[in-house]
Amino acid sequence: MNPFAQRLGEALAQRRRDNLYRERLTLDSAQGPQVRVDGRDYLNFCSNDYLGLAAHPRVVARLRAAAGEYGVGSGASHLVCGHSAPHEELEEALADFTGRPRALLYSSGYMANTGVLTSLLRRGDHVFEDRLNHASLLDGGLFSGARFKRFAHNDVAALEAGLDAAGGPSFVVVDGVFSMDGDSAPLAALARACAAREAWLMVDDAHGFGVLGERGAGSVEVAGLDDAGVPVLMATLGKALGTAGAFVAGSQLLIEGLIQHSRNYIYTTALPPALAAASLEALALLREESWRREHLRALIARFRRGAGQLELPLMASASPIQPLLAGDAARAVALGEALRERGLLVGAIRPPTVPRGTARLRITLSAAHSEAQVDRLLDALGHCWPRR
Repeated sequence: MNPFAQRLGEALAQRRRDNLYRERLTLDSAQGPQVRVDGRDYLNFCSNDYLGLAAHPRVVARLRAAAGEYGVGSGASHLVCGHSAPHEELEEALADFTGRPRALLYSSGYMANTGVLTSLLRRGDHVFEDRLNHASLLDGGLFSGARFKRFAHNDVAALEAGLDAAGGPSFVVVDGVFSMDGDSAPLAALARACAAREAWLMVDDAHGFGVLGERGAGSVEVAGLDDAGVPVLMATLGKALGTAGAFVAGSQLLIEGLIQHSRNYIYTTALPPALAAASLEALALLREESWRREHLRALIARFRRGAGQLELPLMASASPIQPLLAGDAARAVALGEALRERGLLVGAIRPPTVPRGTARLRITLSAAHSEAQVDRLLDALGHCWPRR
């Protein structure tokens, strides 16, 4: 057998034996609190559509109208002829909303994170990352060629010790809200530590943007930080805004540097202009309809109260991400399947996405859910969760 085929076959077989094999769901409906899979309707508690905007009529209408005006494909990269008026308008709106001089669109969060880190860092620099950072941040740090160091989760003292020992240009990278645990980084303390040592702080706010803060501007708003405290801010458009893509916001110098040097930006086709227009509409809804964040916060509180009454091992999180610790991968899979039999979709997250021994159900709530739907989830968990 060809060595590559043999290697792949053995790796896949091992994943099956370890209950780590991943399979895709194919939806036959729009994204929302209720979806259709294989001809059956399910309550959906595994989507990152936190504000319920992915299928909002205004967003859909804007996409259709812009496709009629600009077509479907952008045709080229931004620096050739793929940068259209909706791209420009969205970048300006995102810069204004985040309180930064400029913003730059990327085709995905992975591309944004790896593009920033490989553009800004050089060999001999130091990059410090939280141990639970998203894979795209970890990969970007490794790809950059800088001296890569991870510090204990949310441990500011450990970071300070590392920065003090570094003796060279240092860059600190964290998630605003951690995607698998749902907890938040201590951004104010991290910003102070970086400022005292002339290090730059980058925040990936994919899961905080649109959800946290009075205006929905995310983790950085909650921490009361501006672009001086967080020189590099990244967030995605495919979660709270319900569309796709990502952006980096910061100074004129930062954005111009990325335009000139970020290979992930330079050498890829621009997002469809209609998608940028739809994102503009979603951002307008985020600004206009604060009730979505208020309702979501109420649902999170309701769910956590109910889980506490059921004595479920919820991890500490005030975000829409509510992880329920199962421990063993096989147990997480079995719980996910039991919930699916009852008509609920909940993701079973296993290694290598999370550390071994911390497999979990990653329950995500949306402003599109109702109280009754959350209560149905709690009832199902009460029946499916094994009692000691």
